[in-house]
Amino acid sequence: MRISTILTSLLFVNIAGFCTASRGNVEPEFVACLDQCTITSCPSRLPFTLRLMQWDCPENCRYTCMQQITARALQDGTAVYQYYGKWPFTRLWGIQEPASVLASIGNGLVHYHYYQILRREIPNVYYMKPFMLVFSLIGMNAWVWSTVFHARDTPLTEKLDYFSAGLFILYSLYYAVIRLFHIKNRAVIRLLTVTIAGLFLAHVSYLSFYKFDYGYNMLASVIVGSLQLVAWVGWAVWQYLQRDNGTRKRYAYLVIVSVVGTAAAMSLELFDFAPWWQVFDAHSLWHFSTIPLMVLWYRFILLDTPTELRAMGKHA
Repeated sequence: MRISTILTSLLFVNIAGFCTASRGNVEPEFVACLDQCTITSCPSRLPFTLRLMQWDCPENCRYTCMQQITARALQDGTAVYQYYGKWPFTRLWGIQEPASVLASIGNGLVHYHYYQILRREIPNVYYMKPFMLVFSLIGMNAWVWSTVFHARDTPLTEKLDYFSAGLFILYSLYYAVIRLFHIKNRAVIRLLTVTIAGLFLAHVSYLSFYKFDYGYNMLASVIVGSLQLVAWVGWAVWQYLQRDNGTRKRYAYLVIVSVVGTAAAMSLELFDFAPWWQVFDAHSLWHFSTIPLMVLWYRFILLDTPTELRAMGKHA
């Protein structure tokens, strides 16, 4: 399947998902259970871990009823429904989606690990070093808020997760443009920086003050991500099409595997399914798959830097 088809399909599946993913919380059985639990159990003092994760009694009733109904559905072999747009995960110490939390931490640690390596091993004379380090920092930030959001889904943590992911996608395109076109002119870089910052602020302002539009947010992410994908894949393919005169980047395949692999991993969202063992769903598997793909990306950077530095020396 072509990547563009995957991304387009993903867009419509996600938009449709937000509209239809909450059948469970309108089922009469759930509504009756929730009413009964709220009347008989609230207010009550919850365990420390739940209070630490900001659960309240009505929310705990939602979880309890959801789990009771899901357990019966699994036992009877009937359909498992989503509730409030989420699958019925088994929480751990008040954490709503333990698998996605673990995967998000893993992704964040990859960025942290390679941030230390880049800071130590990339020469300061290389013009891309500051952009590399900022890339890692923005990546860490994105996965921190992904961890927080999957640990506890609230309107605030949802926005922070979406905005941080959007910043990471947008900065990745910014990084690609500077690297692929060898932009070193400070005025041009300043113009690009202002443009990217303006686009991000406009995006956040629209979602914050006008409408938190899931469809628009997904469309924006797909467009920016597709531009980055086309840029990197086009560059990588060119490395193997041109005559080898000593300038071919033989490690360019790492870009194809990493960038295309990340886009393809998003297709896991197309196969949305009830979580295995009420822990692992398609979304968490997507996050787990990006861990090794990001390692490949940093391997590309570390191989690309010496080559670029030698080229700089020849043209100095």
